[in-house]
Amino acid sequence: MQTEKIAAGPPGAGDVYLGGRWSPAADGREFTVLDPATEQPLRTVSAAGAPEARAAVDAAEAAAAGWLSTPPRGRSEILHRAHGLLHAQLDDLARLITLENGKALRDARAEVGYAAEFFRWFAEEAVRVGSGFGEAPGGGFRHVIVKQPVGITAHVTPWNFPAAMVTRKIAPALAAGCTVLLKPAPDTPLTALAVAELLAEAGLPAGVLGVLPTDRAAEVVGVWMADERVRKFSFTGSTATGRLLLHQAAEQIMNTTLELGGNAPFIVCADADVDAAVRGAMDAKMRGGGEVCIAANRFYVHASVAEEFTAKFGAAMAAVRTGPGLAEGTELGPMVNAAALARIQELVGDALDRGARIAAQGRTPDGPGFYHPATVLTDVCDDARMMHEEIFGPVAPIAVFHDDGEVVTRANATSYGLASYVYSRDVARALRIAERLEAGMVGLNRGLVSDPAAPFGGVKQSGLGREGSHDGIEAFLETKYIALDWPAA
Repeated sequence: MQTEKIAAGPPGAGDVYLGGRWSPAADGREFTVLDPATEQPLRTVSAAGAPEARAAVDAAEAAAAGWLSTPPRGRSEILHRAHGLLHAQLDDLARLITLENGKALRDARAEVGYAAEFFRWFAEEAVRVGSGFGEAPGGGFRHVIVKQPVGITAHVTPWNFPAAMVTRKIAPALAAGCTVLLKPAPDTPLTALAVAELLAEAGLPAGVLGVLPTDRAAEVVGVWMADERVRKFSFTGSTATGRLLLHQAAEQIMNTTLELGGNAPFIVCADADVDAAVRGAMDAKMRGGGEVCIAANRFYVHASVAEEFTAKFGAAMAAVRTGPGLAEGTELGPMVNAAALARIQELVGDALDRGARIAAQGRTPDGPGFYHPATVLTDVCDDARMMHEEIFGPVAPIAVFHDDGEVVTRANATSYGLASYVYSRDVARALRIAERLEAGMVGLNRGLVSDPAAPFGGVKQSGLGREGSHDGIEAFLETKYIALDWPAA
Protein backbone atom coordinates (compact mmCIF):
# COMPACT_ATOMS: atom_id res chain seq x y z
CA MET A 1 0.00 0.00 0.00
CA GLN A 2 1.48 3.34 -1.07
CA THR A 3 0.48 6.67 0.47
CA GLU A 4 -0.43 8.02 -2.96
CA LYS A 5 -2.77 5.10 -3.58
CA ILE A 6 -5.03 6.23 -0.75
CA ALA A 7 -4.44 9.98 -0.81
CA ALA A 8 -4.80 10.48 -4.56
CA GLY A 9 -7.53 8.06 -5.52
CA PRO A 10 -10.01 5.44 -4.30
CA PRO A 11 -8.77 1.95 -3.54
CA GLY A 12 -11.43 0.51 -5.85
CA ALA A 13 -14.67 1.80 -7.27
CA GLY A 14 -15.24 4.12 -4.32
CA ASP A 15 -14.50 4.74 -0.68
CA VAL A 16 -17.20 2.84 1.20
CA TYR A 17 -16.00 -0.61 2.21
CA LEU A 18 -18.89 -3.10 2.39
CA GLY A 19 -18.99 -6.85 2.06
CA GLY A 20 -15.30 -6.93 1.14
CA ARG A 21 -15.83 -4.54 -1.80
CA TRP A 22 -15.21 -0.84 -2.44
CA SER A 23 -18.17 1.10 -3.80
CA PRO A 24 -19.36 4.71 -3.97
CA ALA A 25 -22.25 6.04 -1.90
CA ALA A 26 -25.59 5.25 -3.56
CA ASP A 27 -26.47 8.92 -4.00
CA GLY A 28 -22.98 9.85 -5.24
CA ARG A 29 -22.36 12.28 -2.40
CA GLU A 30 -18.75 13.09 -1.50
CA PHE A 31 -16.88 15.21 1.00
CA THR A 32 -13.39 16.72 0.98
CA VAL A 33 -10.50 15.86 3.27
CA LEU A 34 -8.11 18.79 3.83
CA ASP A 35 -4.39 18.85 4.51
CA PRO A 36 -4.17 20.92 7.74
CA ALA A 37 -0.67 22.11 6.85
CA THR A 38 -1.74 23.75 3.59
CA GLU A 39 -5.52 24.12 4.01
CA GLN A 40 -5.77 22.55 0.54
CA PRO A 41 -7.89 19.56 -0.50
CA LEU A 42 -6.15 16.24 -0.05
CA ARG A 43 -8.83 14.21 -1.82
CA THR A 44 -12.59 13.67 -1.96
CA VAL A 45 -14.20 10.68 -0.29
CA SER A 46 -17.56 9.02 -0.87
CA ALA A 47 -19.98 9.95 1.92
CA ALA A 48 -21.97 6.99 3.21
CA GLY A 49 -25.61 7.49 4.10
CA ALA A 50 -28.51 5.48 5.50
CA PRO A 51 -28.55 2.95 2.61
CA GLU A 52 -24.89 2.08 3.18
CA ALA A 53 -25.44 1.92 6.95
CA ARG A 54 -28.22 -0.63 6.51
CA ALA A 55 -26.20 -2.58 3.94
CA ALA A 56 -23.27 -2.72 6.36
CA VAL A 57 -25.46 -4.31 9.04
CA ASP A 58 -26.79 -6.81 6.50
CA ALA A 59 -23.25 -7.73 5.44
CA ALA A 60 -22.12 -8.05 9.07
CA GLU A 61 -25.08 -10.30 9.85
CA ALA A 62 -24.36 -12.49 6.82
CA ALA A 63 -20.70 -12.86 7.84
CA ALA A 64 -21.35 -13.37 11.56
CA ALA A 65 -21.86 -17.14 11.60
CA GLY A 66 -18.73 -17.85 9.58
CA TRP A 67 -16.59 -15.54 11.71
CA LEU A 68 -18.01 -16.98 14.95
CA SER A 69 -17.18 -20.51 13.76
CA THR A 70 -13.61 -19.51 12.89
CA PRO A 71 -11.41 -21.04 15.60
CA PRO A 72 -9.79 -18.56 17.97
CA ARG A 73 -6.40 -19.53 16.57
CA GLY A 74 -7.59 -18.62 13.07
CA ARG A 75 -8.77 -15.19 14.21
CA SER A 76 -5.51 -14.76 16.08
CA GLU A 77 -3.40 -15.51 13.02
CA ILE A 78 -5.24 -12.90 10.94
CA LEU A 79 -4.58 -10.29 13.61
CA HIS A 80 -0.92 -11.36 13.82
CA ARG A 81 -0.61 -10.90 10.05
CA ALA A 82 -2.24 -7.48 10.35
CA HIS A 83 0.31 -6.55 13.01
CA GLY A 84 3.13 -7.49 10.65
CA LEU A 85 1.60 -5.62 7.73
CA LEU A 86 1.24 -2.44 9.80
CA HIS A 87 4.93 -2.56 10.62
CA ALA A 88 5.87 -3.38 7.03
CA GLN A 89 3.91 -0.35 5.82
CA LEU A 90 4.76 1.91 8.77
CA ASP A 91 6.35 4.70 6.77
CA ASP A 92 3.50 4.95 4.25
CA LEU A 93 0.84 4.85 6.95
CA ALA A 94 2.68 7.47 9.01
CA ARG A 95 2.85 9.82 6.03
CA LEU A 96 -0.84 9.29 5.40
CA ILE A 97 -1.70 10.14 9.03
CA THR A 98 0.40 13.30 8.83
CA LEU A 99 -1.23 14.33 5.54
CA GLU A 100 -4.79 14.17 6.87
CA ASN A 101 -4.26 14.82 10.59
CA GLY A 102 -1.33 17.25 10.54
CA LYS A 103 0.69 15.75 13.39
CA ALA A 104 4.47 15.66 13.12
CA LEU A 105 5.79 12.64 11.24
CA ARG A 106 7.64 11.40 14.32
CA ASP A 107 4.34 11.32 16.23
CA ALA A 108 2.63 9.61 13.31
CA ARG A 109 5.31 6.93 13.19
CA ALA A 110 4.90 6.34 16.92
CA GLU A 111 1.15 6.08 16.43
CA VAL A 112 1.46 3.37 13.78
CA GLY A 113 3.67 1.33 16.10
CA TYR A 114 1.17 1.81 18.92
CA ALA A 115 -1.73 0.89 16.63
CA ALA A 116 0.02 -2.29 15.54
CA GLU A 117 0.43 -3.39 19.15
CA PHE A 118 -3.36 -3.64 19.55
CA PHE A 119 -3.44 -6.21 16.76
CA ARG A 120 -0.65 -8.18 18.45
CA TRP A 121 -2.08 -7.91 21.97
CA PHE A 122 -5.57 -9.02 20.96
CA ALA A 123 -4.21 -11.72 18.67
CA GLU A 124 -2.80 -13.16 21.87
CA GLU A 125 -6.00 -12.54 23.84
CA ALA A 126 -8.14 -14.28 21.20
CA VAL A 127 -6.85 -17.69 22.26
CA ARG A 128 -7.16 -16.97 25.99
CA VAL A 129 -10.87 -16.26 26.33
CA GLY A 130 -11.78 -17.96 29.58
CA SER A 131 -14.46 -20.50 30.46
CA GLY A 132 -15.42 -22.16 33.71
CA PHE A 133 -16.62 -25.45 35.13
CA GLY A 134 -17.46 -26.33 38.70
CA GLU A 135 -19.72 -28.21 41.04
CA ALA A 136 -22.84 -26.53 42.40
CA PRO A 137 -22.44 -26.09 46.17
CA GLY A 138 -25.62 -28.06 46.81
CA GLY A 139 -24.46 -30.94 44.61
CA GLY A 140 -26.31 -32.81 41.88
CA PHE A 141 -25.30 -30.59 38.93
CA ARG A 142 -22.40 -28.62 37.52
CA HIS A 143 -21.92 -25.00 36.49
CA VAL A 144 -20.57 -24.54 32.95
CA ILE A 145 -19.57 -20.95 32.10
CA VAL A 146 -18.82 -20.00 28.49
CA LYS A 147 -17.93 -16.70 26.84
CA GLN A 148 -19.53 -15.84 23.51
CA PRO A 149 -19.17 -12.79 21.21
CA VAL A 150 -21.75 -10.09 21.82
CA GLY A 151 -22.66 -9.96 18.11
CA ILE A 152 -22.56 -7.13 15.58
CA THR A 153 -20.57 -4.17 16.91
CA ALA A 154 -20.57 -0.52 15.81
CA HIS A 155 -17.64 1.85 16.39
CA VAL A 156 -17.15 5.59 15.98
CA THR A 157 -13.57 6.84 16.13
CA PRO A 158 -12.04 10.34 16.50
CA TRP A 159 -9.56 12.18 14.29
CA ASN A 160 -6.67 12.61 16.73
CA PHE A 161 -5.35 9.02 16.44
CA PRO A 162 -6.81 7.83 13.14
CA ALA A 163 -4.93 4.51 13.22
CA ALA A 164 -4.64 3.71 16.92
CA MET A 165 -8.25 4.49 17.80
CA VAL A 166 -9.38 2.19 14.99
CA THR A 167 -7.19 -0.75 16.04
CA ARG A 168 -7.87 -0.27 19.77
CA LYS A 169 -11.59 -0.72 19.06
CA ILE A 170 -11.81 -3.25 16.27
CA ALA A 171 -8.96 -5.59 17.28
CA PRO A 172 -10.68 -6.86 20.46
CA ALA A 173 -14.02 -7.11 18.67
CA LEU A 174 -12.50 -9.22 15.90
CA ALA A 175 -10.55 -11.31 18.41
CA ALA A 176 -13.76 -12.04 20.32
CA GLY A 177 -15.51 -13.22 17.15
CA CYS A 178 -17.69 -10.15 16.54
CA THR A 179 -18.38 -8.53 13.20
CA VAL A 180 -17.55 -4.83 12.98
CA LEU A 181 -19.08 -1.61 11.61
CA LEU A 182 -16.77 1.41 11.65
CA LYS A 183 -17.42 5.11 11.05
CA PRO A 184 -14.15 7.07 11.13
CA ALA A 185 -13.97 10.82 11.73
CA PRO A 186 -14.63 12.95 8.61
CA ASP A 187 -11.35 14.85 9.12
CA THR A 188 -9.30 11.64 8.93
CA PRO A 189 -11.08 8.80 7.09
CA LEU A 190 -8.17 7.83 4.83
CA THR A 191 -6.20 5.98 7.49
CA ALA A 192 -9.23 3.87 8.43
CA LEU A 193 -9.67 2.94 4.77
CA ALA A 194 -6.01 1.93 4.63
CA VAL A 195 -6.44 -0.26 7.73
CA ALA A 196 -9.44 -1.95 6.08
CA GLU A 197 -7.35 -2.69 3.00
CA LEU A 198 -4.58 -4.05 5.19
CA LEU A 199 -6.97 -6.37 7.09
CA ALA A 200 -8.32 -7.71 3.81
CA GLU A 201 -4.74 -8.46 2.79
CA ALA A 202 -4.25 -10.23 6.13
CA GLY A 203 -7.13 -12.56 5.28
CA LEU A 204 -10.13 -11.07 7.08
CA PRO A 205 -13.24 -12.57 5.42
CA ALA A 206 -15.54 -10.32 3.39
CA GLY A 207 -18.34 -8.73 5.41
CA VAL A 208 -16.65 -9.08 8.80
CA LEU A 209 -15.58 -5.42 8.62
CA GLY A 210 -17.46 -2.51 7.08
CA VAL A 211 -15.93 0.99 6.96
CA LEU A 212 -18.25 3.90 6.22
CA PRO A 213 -16.57 7.31 5.85
CA THR A 214 -19.12 10.10 5.92
CA ASP A 215 -19.83 13.71 6.76
CA ARG A 216 -23.39 12.84 7.82
CA ALA A 217 -22.62 10.94 10.99
CA ALA A 218 -26.07 11.25 12.55
CA GLU A 219 -27.66 9.54 9.56
CA VAL A 220 -25.27 6.58 9.53
CA VAL A 221 -24.96 6.10 13.29
CA GLY A 222 -28.68 6.64 13.77
CA VAL A 223 -29.40 3.61 11.57
CA TRP A 224 -27.03 1.46 13.63
CA MET A 225 -28.37 2.64 16.97
CA ALA A 226 -31.95 1.85 15.93
CA ASP A 227 -31.17 -1.64 14.58
CA GLU A 228 -31.71 -4.35 17.19
CA ARG A 229 -29.17 -6.56 15.39
CA VAL A 230 -26.39 -4.22 16.54
CA ARG A 231 -25.59 -5.30 20.10
CA LYS A 232 -22.48 -3.31 20.98
CA PHE A 233 -21.57 0.35 20.47
CA SER A 234 -18.15 1.87 21.13
CA PHE A 235 -17.44 5.60 20.85
CA THR A 236 -14.47 7.87 21.48
CA GLY A 237 -15.11 11.59 21.36
CA SER A 238 -16.58 14.49 23.30
CA THR A 239 -18.65 14.05 26.44
CA ALA A 240 -21.49 16.07 24.90
CA THR A 241 -21.76 13.73 21.91
CA GLY A 242 -21.28 10.66 24.09
CA ARG A 243 -24.20 11.74 26.27
CA LEU A 244 -26.50 11.93 23.23
CA LEU A 245 -25.33 8.55 21.92
CA LEU A 246 -25.85 6.94 25.31
CA HIS A 247 -29.49 8.07 25.20
CA GLN A 248 -29.86 6.40 21.80
CA ALA A 249 -28.16 3.22 23.02
CA ALA A 250 -30.60 3.03 25.92
CA GLU A 251 -33.49 2.55 23.50
CA GLN A 252 -32.03 -0.83 22.46
CA ILE A 253 -30.45 -1.60 25.88
CA MET A 254 -27.23 -1.70 23.87
CA ASN A 255 -23.92 -2.73 25.43
CA THR A 256 -21.89 0.50 25.36
CA THR A 257 -18.28 1.60 25.82
CA LEU A 258 -17.61 5.34 25.89
CA GLU A 259 -14.21 7.03 26.05
CA LEU A 260 -14.97 10.72 26.44
CA GLY A 261 -13.42 14.01 27.41
CA GLY A 262 -10.59 14.68 29.84
CA ASN A 263 -9.20 17.50 31.96
CA ALA A 264 -5.99 15.94 33.24
CA PRO A 265 -4.16 17.63 36.11
CA PHE A 266 -0.36 17.47 36.14
CA ILE A 267 0.88 17.86 39.73
CA VAL A 268 4.48 18.77 40.54
CA CYS A 269 5.14 18.34 44.25
CA ALA A 270 7.71 20.26 46.29
CA ASP A 271 10.06 17.25 46.36
CA ALA A 272 9.74 16.45 42.65
CA ASP A 273 12.74 15.98 40.38
CA VAL A 274 12.05 19.13 38.38
CA ASP A 275 14.05 18.08 35.33
CA ALA A 276 12.18 14.77 35.20
CA ALA A 277 8.89 16.63 35.67
CA VAL A 278 9.69 18.89 32.71
CA ARG A 279 10.45 15.88 30.51
CA GLY A 280 7.21 14.26 31.65
CA ALA A 281 5.29 17.48 31.06
CA MET A 282 6.54 17.64 27.49
CA ASP A 283 5.40 14.06 26.94
CA ALA A 284 2.03 14.55 28.62
CA LYS A 285 1.31 17.90 26.97
CA MET A 286 2.89 17.77 23.53
CA ARG A 287 2.29 14.21 22.32
CA GLY A 288 0.23 14.60 19.17
CA GLY A 289 0.42 18.38 19.44
CA GLY A 290 -1.70 18.31 22.60
CA GLU A 291 -4.69 17.02 20.63
CA VAL A 292 -5.02 14.05 22.96
CA CYS A 293 -7.77 13.21 25.46
CA ILE A 294 -5.23 12.27 28.16
CA ALA A 295 -3.02 15.31 27.52
CA ALA A 296 -2.06 17.29 30.62
CA ASN A 297 -4.60 20.10 30.69
CA ARG A 298 -3.92 21.85 34.02
CA PHE A 299 -0.48 22.18 35.62
CA TYR A 300 -0.44 22.51 39.41
CA VAL A 301 3.09 23.28 40.64
CA HIS A 302 4.12 23.66 44.28
CA ALA A 303 5.09 27.22 45.13
CA SER A 304 8.60 26.19 46.19
CA VAL A 305 9.49 24.84 42.73
CA ALA A 306 7.14 26.91 40.56
CA GLU A 307 9.77 29.38 39.37
CA GLU A 308 12.29 26.67 38.42
CA PHE A 309 9.68 24.46 36.73
CA THR A 310 8.16 27.35 34.79
CA ALA A 311 11.54 28.54 33.52
CA LYS A 312 12.68 25.09 32.38
CA PHE A 313 9.32 24.02 30.99
CA GLY A 314 8.92 27.37 29.25
CA ALA A 315 12.33 27.03 27.61
CA ALA A 316 11.45 23.55 26.36
CA MET A 317 8.11 24.71 24.97
CA ALA A 318 9.57 27.80 23.30
CA ALA A 319 12.15 25.59 21.56
CA VAL A 320 9.53 23.31 19.96
CA ARG A 321 9.93 23.38 16.18
CA THR A 322 6.59 24.05 14.52
CA GLY A 323 5.87 23.44 10.85
CA PRO A 324 4.36 21.06 8.30
CA GLY A 325 4.25 17.58 9.75
CA LEU A 326 6.21 16.07 6.85
CA ALA A 327 9.03 18.62 7.08
CA GLU A 328 12.29 17.38 8.53
CA GLY A 329 12.74 18.29 12.19
CA THR A 330 9.11 19.29 12.81
CA GLU A 331 8.00 18.56 16.38
CA LEU A 332 4.60 20.28 16.28
CA GLY A 333 2.37 20.24 13.23
CA PRO A 334 -0.83 22.20 12.59
CA MET A 335 -4.08 21.67 14.45
CA VAL A 336 -6.53 19.44 12.64
CA ASN A 337 -8.85 22.17 11.30
CA ALA A 338 -9.83 25.83 11.54
CA ALA A 339 -12.46 25.23 14.22
CA ALA A 340 -9.96 23.49 16.48
CA LEU A 341 -7.49 26.36 16.11
CA ALA A 342 -10.17 28.98 16.78
CA ARG A 343 -11.27 27.23 19.96
CA ILE A 344 -7.71 27.12 21.34
CA GLN A 345 -7.29 30.82 20.59
CA GLU A 346 -10.59 31.54 22.33
CA LEU A 347 -9.50 29.69 25.49
CA VAL A 348 -6.15 31.50 25.56
CA GLY A 349 -7.91 34.83 25.11
CA ASP A 350 -10.25 34.06 28.00
CA ALA A 351 -7.33 33.20 30.30
CA LEU A 352 -5.46 36.37 29.37
CA ASP A 353 -8.58 38.45 29.99
CA ARG A 354 -8.74 36.95 33.49
CA GLY A 355 -5.18 37.96 34.35
CA ALA A 356 -2.99 35.17 32.99
CA ARG A 357 0.22 36.03 31.18
CA ILE A 358 2.27 34.31 28.50
CA ALA A 359 5.45 33.02 30.12
CA ALA A 360 6.86 31.33 27.02
CA GLN A 361 5.80 30.77 23.44
CA GLY A 362 7.22 29.17 20.33
CA ARG A 363 6.93 30.37 16.75
CA THR A 364 4.66 29.34 13.89
CA PRO A 365 5.54 29.31 10.19
CA ASP A 366 4.39 32.02 7.80
CA GLY A 367 1.73 31.13 5.26
CA PRO A 368 -1.26 28.81 5.36
CA GLY A 369 -1.97 26.08 7.89
CA PHE A 370 -3.87 25.76 11.18
CA TYR A 371 -0.90 26.44 13.44
CA HIS A 372 -0.82 27.38 17.11
CA PRO A 373 2.50 27.90 18.89
CA ALA A 374 3.54 25.90 21.94
CA THR A 375 2.53 28.20 24.79
CA VAL A 376 2.98 28.36 28.57
CA LEU A 377 0.66 30.55 30.63
CA THR A 378 1.18 31.52 34.27
CA ASP A 379 -1.03 33.21 36.87
CA VAL A 380 -3.98 31.26 35.47
CA CYS A 381 -6.95 31.54 37.82
CA ASP A 382 -9.14 28.56 38.67
CA ASP A 383 -12.18 30.09 36.98
CA ALA A 384 -10.47 30.41 33.58
CA ARG A 385 -12.30 28.30 31.00
CA MET A 386 -9.20 26.28 30.12
CA MET A 387 -9.07 25.00 33.70
CA HIS A 388 -12.48 23.40 33.16
CA GLU A 389 -12.55 22.62 29.43
CA GLU A 390 -10.26 20.51 27.27
CA ILE A 391 -7.71 22.70 25.49
CA PHE A 392 -6.85 20.01 22.94
CA GLY A 393 -3.82 21.90 21.78
CA PRO A 394 -0.23 22.91 22.70
CA VAL A 395 -1.11 25.29 25.54
CA ALA A 396 -0.08 24.68 29.16
CA PRO A 397 -1.68 26.76 31.95
CA ILE A 398 0.26 26.79 35.24
CA ALA A 399 -1.25 27.42 38.67
CA VAL A 400 0.55 27.34 42.03
CA PHE A 401 -0.44 25.25 45.07
CA HIS A 402 0.83 25.02 48.66
CA ASP A 403 -0.17 21.65 50.15
CA ASP A 404 -1.26 18.19 49.04
CA GLY A 405 -4.81 18.40 50.33
CA GLU A 406 -5.38 21.64 48.47
CA VAL A 407 -4.08 20.36 45.15
CA VAL A 408 -6.11 17.14 45.31
CA THR A 409 -9.26 19.16 45.92
CA ARG A 410 -8.51 21.46 43.00
CA ALA A 411 -7.51 18.59 40.73
CA ASN A 412 -10.79 16.79 41.46
CA ALA A 413 -12.93 19.91 40.92
CA THR A 414 -14.02 18.81 37.45
CA SER A 415 -16.71 16.63 35.92
CA TYR A 416 -14.01 14.70 34.08
CA GLY A 417 -11.83 11.88 35.35
CA LEU A 418 -9.77 10.35 32.58
CA ALA A 419 -6.06 10.80 33.39
CA SER A 420 -3.87 12.50 36.00
CA TYR A 421 -0.13 12.91 36.51
CA VAL A 422 1.90 13.21 39.72
CA TYR A 423 5.61 13.93 40.18
CA SER A 424 7.29 13.39 43.56
CA ARG A 425 10.50 11.73 44.73
CA ASP A 426 8.52 10.24 47.64
CA VAL A 427 6.71 7.33 46.03
CA ALA A 428 4.55 6.70 49.10
CA ARG A 429 3.41 10.32 49.01
CA ALA A 430 2.77 10.18 45.29
CA LEU A 431 0.73 6.99 45.72
CA ARG A 432 -1.38 8.62 48.43
CA ILE A 433 -2.14 11.48 46.07
CA ALA A 434 -2.76 9.10 43.15
CA GLU A 435 -5.27 7.08 45.17
CA ARG A 436 -7.21 10.23 46.06
CA LEU A 437 -7.34 11.53 42.49
CA GLU A 438 -10.65 10.88 40.73
CA ALA A 439 -9.23 9.48 37.51
CA GLY A 440 -9.20 6.18 35.68
CA MET A 441 -5.46 6.43 34.96
CA VAL A 442 -2.56 8.05 36.79
CA GLY A 443 0.97 8.59 35.54
CA LEU A 444 3.31 8.53 38.55
CA ASN A 445 6.63 10.14 37.64
CA ARG A 446 5.73 9.30 34.04
CA GLY A 447 4.20 11.44 31.31
CA LEU A 448 3.16 8.59 29.01
CA VAL A 449 0.58 6.11 30.32
CA SER A 450 -1.00 4.44 27.27
CA ASP A 451 -0.23 0.75 26.75
CA PRO A 452 -2.29 -1.88 24.90
CA ALA A 453 -1.74 -4.23 27.85
CA ALA A 454 -3.22 -1.73 30.34
CA PRO A 455 -6.87 -0.77 30.87
CA PHE A 456 -7.65 2.60 29.26
CA GLY A 457 -10.68 4.58 30.44
CA GLY A 458 -12.04 7.11 32.86
CA VAL A 459 -14.51 7.82 35.65
CA LYS A 460 -17.24 10.42 36.11
CA GLN A 461 -18.14 12.01 32.76
CA SER A 462 -15.00 10.73 31.06
CA GLY A 463 -16.72 7.54 30.01
CA LEU A 464 -17.90 4.00 30.63
CA GLY A 465 -15.85 0.82 30.40
CA ARG A 466 -12.23 0.12 29.57
CA GLU A 467 -10.25 -0.52 26.38
CA GLY A 468 -6.99 -2.43 26.11
CA SER A 469 -5.79 -5.04 28.60
CA HIS A 470 -7.92 -8.16 29.16
CA ASP A 471 -10.82 -5.78 29.82
CA GLY A 472 -10.75 -4.85 26.14
CA ILE A 473 -11.82 -8.26 24.86
CA GLU A 474 -14.21 -8.82 27.76
CA ALA A 475 -16.16 -5.77 26.54
CA PHE A 476 -17.10 -7.77 23.43
CA LEU A 477 -18.09 -10.99 25.18
CA GLU A 478 -21.26 -12.17 26.89
CA THR A 479 -21.19 -14.68 29.74
CA LYS A 480 -23.45 -17.72 29.36
CA TYR A 481 -24.20 -20.08 32.25
CA ILE A 482 -25.23 -23.68 31.51
CA ALA A 483 -26.61 -25.83 34.34
CA LEU A 484 -25.45 -29.36 33.59
CA ASP A 485 -27.30 -32.22 35.27
CA TRP A 486 -24.74 -34.36 37.11
CA PRO A 487 -26.40 -37.00 39.27
CA ALA A 488 -24.61 -38.09 42.40
CA ALA A 489 -22.42 -41.15 41.98
